[in-house]
Amino acid sequence: MYTVDLNSDLGESFGNYKIGLDEEVIQYVTSANIACGWHAGDPLVMEKTVHMAKKENVRIGAHPGYPDLMGFGRRNITCSPKEVKAYVKYQLGALQAFTKSLGEKIQHVKPHGAMYNMAAKDYALAKAVAEAIYEVDENVILMGLANSALIKAAEEIGLKVANEVFADRAYNTDGTLVSRSLEGAVIHDTDVAIKRVIKMVKEGKVTAINGEEIHIKADSICVHGDNPKAVAFVKQIREKLEEEGVKVTAISNFIK
Repeated sequence: MYTVDLNSDLGESFGNYKIGLDEEVIQYVTSANIACGWHAGDPLVMEKTVHMAKKENVRIGAHPGYPDLMGFGRRNITCSPKEVKAYVKYQLGALQAFTKSLGEKIQHVKPHGAMYNMAAKDYALAKAVAEAIYEVDENVILMGLANSALIKAAEEIGLKVANEVFADRAYNTDGTLVSRSLEGAVIHDTDVAIKRVIKMVKEGKVTAINGEEIHIKADSICVHGDNPKAVAFVKQIREKLEEEGVKVTAISNFIK
């Protein structure tokens, strides 16, 4: 049987500012990446989101990013591996306080935005992220871009890994995501995106932006729920996967 996880970035509201449709999207995903207050989120939002995940039986992941609220953590920041390691520990520890107090555990860590993209290519940064997780809790899974430096570094350190793929993003031939600044980077056709997802899960392949077929491992699919159309898309992906005989379940249920 084919098995895959559906994950989404949640808990990104801040103070009086509401971002995303967390209450709606959490009904269809199996893992939640919860912002830890640096690129988005705040203590009250973090606690509320952990509560929500527990109620919906959705596994919890820390979503650490650069200290960049204004840029939503999407701007590249030059940091040493030592700094990145401390940043990840700090944010993971913050979320752990809420999960522990509510009788839950952290399933995984998925870096956010610029930290994710930079560590996917820069082995020194990837190693810093993996070491941070391992030194806090070696049982936590690192979720990273499929076949990237993040996955390689985590495996070498001894962490369990989840290869992540994206339902609505185009790929380069080296397995990296096409820059959002380029045309065709985001796939807007729902039917096309769903067919790509099923192919990634069942065949381990995806068609790159130049038409070349590349190999890819899909343990978890990232979906976004920042508008009503996106939530409907998440629901449709889950339903179609299950129709195709794919079991949709949290990564901790099949990555051992």
